[in-house]
Amino acid sequence: MKYKRVLLKLSGEALMGDKGFGIDNERLALYAKEIKDVHDSGVEIGIVIGGGNIFRGIQAEEGGMERTQGDYMGMLATMINSMALQAAIEKLGPQTRLLSAIEMKEIAESFIRRRAVRHLEKGRIVIFGAGTGNPYFTTDTAASLRAVEIDAEVILKGTRVDGIYSADPEKDATAVKFDKLTFKDVFDKGLSVMDMTAFTLCNENNLPIIVFDMNKPGNLMKVIQGSEIGTLVETD
Repeated sequence: MKYKRVLLKLSGEALMGDKGFGIDNERLALYAKEIKDVHDSGVEIGIVIGGGNIFRGIQAEEGGMERTQGDYMGMLATMINSMALQAAIEKLGPQTRLLSAIEMKEIAESFIRRRAVRHLEKGRIVIFGAGTGNPYFTTDTAASLRAVEIDAEVILKGTRVDGIYSADPEKDATAVKFDKLTFKDVFDKGLSVMDMTAFTLCNENNLPIIVFDMNKPGNLMKVIQGSEIGTLVETD
């Protein structure tokens, strides 16, 4: 395996599958199987998942709700997705631990960096819920922060497209896919990879990002094995 410890970032929208809202059980089972296979190969894996399939703080703000309140509601949505993913993974055998940035002692452990690292060392899959625990920060930022904190070697951003393009490939047929980019390239070209806070955190800590298609079976394993799938973003 090319990587020993990774941080997998999944979007909440990815769990919808073909549905317009909520969680698609088939998609959830697919992700759980992919994660189990990677875990069984000996790779230590942490996971951050968004909550956009249930609720987004920005949506609340657009509707007139205070942004802070909306963001906390979004954090709760990530916990719902995290619990669903936890249950799906454990159904297949691996042990998991759900760590929350907001205290929810009945359903999750509170996030403590040393505890998270110890769980990984013991071979448990660690799911990080509730974002950073602070409003105005996205789950992309939470993924970058947790990856740095646990000394992950790479962030694997699983999406429904097979990499980073010059434009949205679902809307622009002329969009060109990039196989490799530097952080400077992404800044200069104005490409959308993560929000700027998350992206800058990765850049400053020399943490590479791989954007790939999570919906294609076997892709997660191939990326961790070192296959050139998706788009790699790294320092010069």
